[in-house]
Amino acid sequence: MAKILAFAGSNSSTSINYKLVKYTVSLIQNHETRLLNMANYPFPLYSEDLERKEGYSNSLVELKNDIQKMDALIISVNEHNGNPSAYFKNLLDWLSRLERKFLLGKKVLLISTSRGKGGGKGALGVTEKLVPRFGAEVVATFSMPSFAENFDNSGKIVTQELADQHRAALDKFLEIL
Repeated sequence: MAKILAFAGSNSSTSINYKLVKYTVSLIQNHETRLLNMANYPFPLYSEDLERKEGYSNSLVELKNDIQKMDALIISVNEHNGNPSAYFKNLLDWLSRLERKFLLGKKVLLISTSRGKGGGKGALGVTEKLVPRFGAEVVATFSMPSFAENFDNSGKIVTQELADQHRAALDKFLEIL
């Protein structure tokens, strides 16, 4: 049984990417999962001056330790103007300053959604290239366009083709654990 940590790269209390990652975790059986809501993890904007003056917050150190205790991660990447959100990039900056290879040996499933037809593919692509720098292996990806049309109020993907693609990405990820 693998230990999997899941979260969205968004700190919004109404994050659609959090809804997608929560749904994804609900499909996992026979593994230990932990879902984080990043709206509960505020971090100041990274700067070398702040790092020198104040060091690292307890919540950052705890998050890094939580990540390192896990075998794998599921990250739902939100998109702002074609790129990962400033919050998510900032989170990666802080974690990589604490320990450069904070994702060493971690298997990762990257997913994304957006309100538009692109499904967060820009942010997903950037993140897919970025996280291996910190030691991660991206095993599978999934992008869901037009969140409001393809995800219902009960918290499920309603378009069968997208549900099948999502399940295939999740199964590929789970097979290597």
